[in-house]
Amino acid sequence: MESSHRRDETFQILDYVVFAGIFVISSGIGVFFAIKERKKTTSREFLVGGRQMSSGPVALSLTASFMSAITVLGAPSDVYRFGASFVIFSIAYTLMVMLTAELFVPVFYRSGITSAYELRFCKAVRVVATLIYIVQTRCGLHIAAVLHLTLAVCIVVLKIVYTGVVVYAPALALNQVTRFNLWGSIFATGVVCTFYCTLGGLKAVVWSDAFQMVVMVVGFLTVLVQGTKETGGLGVVWDRALNGSRLNVFNFDLDPLKRHTFWTISVGGMFTWLGIYGVNQSTIQRCISCKSERHAKKALYLNLLGLLVICGCAASSGIIMYAFYYNCDPWTAGYVRAPDQLMPFFVMEILGKLPGLPGLFVACAFSGTLSSVAASINALATVTYEDFVKNCFRNISDRAGTWMSKGLCVVFGAACTAMAVSASYMGGIVQAALSIHGMCGGPMLGIFSLGILFPWTNSKGAAGGLLLGVVLSFWTALGAFVYPAPSHKTLPLPLSTAGCAPTNVTTFHSRPVPTPSLPRSTLANSWYSMSYLYYSAVGYITTVILGLLITLF
Repeated sequence: MESSHRRDETFQILDYVVFAGIFVISSGIGVFFAIKERKKTTSREFLVGGRQMSSGPVALSLTASFMSAITVLGAPSDVYRFGASFVIFSIAYTLMVMLTAELFVPVFYRSGITSAYELRFCKAVRVVATLIYIVQTRCGLHIAAVLHLTLAVCIVVLKIVYTGVVVYAPALALNQVTRFNLWGSIFATGVVCTFYCTLGGLKAVVWSDAFQMVVMVVGFLTVLVQGTKETGGLGVVWDRALNGSRLNVFNFDLDPLKRHTFWTISVGGMFTWLGIYGVNQSTIQRCISCKSERHAKKALYLNLLGLLVICGCAASSGIIMYAFYYNCDPWTAGYVRAPDQLMPFFVMEILGKLPGLPGLFVACAFSGTLSSVAASINALATVTYEDFVKNCFRNISDRAGTWMSKGLCVVFGAACTAMAVSASYMGGIVQAALSIHGMCGGPMLGIFSLGILFPWTNSKGAAGGLLLGVVLSFWTALGAFVYPAPSHKTLPLPLSTAGCAPTNVTTFHSRPVPTPSLPRSTLANSWYSMSYLYYSAVGYITTVILGLLITLF
């Protein structure tokens, strides 16, 4: 791409109309269900849709809530810089869905719970289904009760922080490239999600997610078709991607320090997504809202098809984007400030002269944001109501419970929006905050495994294993943040600015300007250089092994 081809396009009226459409329709879905379900006033109806949801819309909702705008913008950028090995995540997704459907969902569905944290870690039930903490045992151990309350608060705060970043990060990337109003998009997202979550409950969230999933697929397909056309056709895309080593998918190197290999993505990715998706309150809540356990499993397997489609679209977008910029990388050339801005920059380049289509892509990105935020608000309200409110007010009526649930949706919606505003002051900490969600996944998965696979584990063993698992996974990830892995481990592929006018620049790797690094110890070159996809595995293995050992002692 020649720099003279760059267009400084901004949104036109039709783009704003298309973008606003997703907010209007999503709000309309909330109003529809508020009117339709006005006579059903129980908290069960509001929080889990009366357990009468069909598998189709639930499957679309699961996929949409999984694909945040960070994925829509970040995955193509990852393929652009590191190659198409990203498609191996399809194996991790498949393993994750199978284990969730066959191991975890039956436990939750048959228990008849609403919150994932309601199940007790005790000898009578032989199952623990807490996300990252353990409730008290049948004997009433004080250590478990204190752990329950402390970690419950931590998880709620963590979820709010993560949701705020999910809103802010894509809004910032889109703002800096498309000049789309930053604060307007943040507040619109928070207000609309809170609005339809509060009015329509889980049914509104699920059906809004289904609509937003369709918008995401249409947005991706638009980029794929127009991007291929602008590049010169599929043959040109293939040749340039092949010459640029972007199609080298399978690397069977067993080295755990390599960022992306077949093993780090398929095995490490499975642990990562099983921890933060497979045993997540948002996922479980949608599954138990289905008519039957069979419908819940069907929803998960249909959701897998959606995940594979989105994975393929994201990887293809990255390949086409590389082929388009194969001779003039806009990041190295200084046209964008960060890799996450590559995708919106590319979209404005190929769609900028077609009114309405840039708005469609932004709608695609923000559909992922809306789905993730709505899922978080609904899940936070459910957990708080079931684990705290009902324990404090044991005789609360159904009508009062419904209004309390709606009030919690408003509170958490406001909290997530405020967190998104606060994220603007975090600077480089934003990426670290995104990683925290994954670091908790391994220990969380370990607690589930201890309860289901090793039912003799006691509360002290589980609490000790959990604590040490969290400490070790956080230590590993924070060490990697301070001492980033060297380039020969992360394996960035070359990017060229040789075709940029008016001057030719030599070929660079994915970091255009080398930054001074701290002196590296043996620990930094080994343990801290571990692939980020193994963080969850580290937390999981530590939690399970130490949980069993402490139980024995």
